[in-house]
Amino acid sequence: SSAEFLSEPSRERRRAQNLKKIRAYKDAVRKFKKLAAEKKTEDAAKQLAFVYKALDKAAKTNVIHKNKAARLKSGLSKLLAANH
Repeated sequence: SSAEFLSEPSRERRRAQNLKKIRAYKDAVRKFKKLAAEKKTEDAAKQLAFVYKALDKAAKTNVIHKNKAARLKSGLSKLLAANH
């Protein structure tokens, strides 16, 4: 893997940071989908900004691929538009 040159503590630290970013975007998406399902469009629209931020941060640091972030953002905005 690309992290083979890192020491064990560095790998653990990087893994912890990556997991934190993954958890952040997944929690944000979950919260958004819950609001969208409950037809709370104003709250969902506000939450969408947090989702975008979390996805952009994860993509910027290569935790997820930038195209995956783009697909998720597109799908979630379509979901919000369908709920209006």
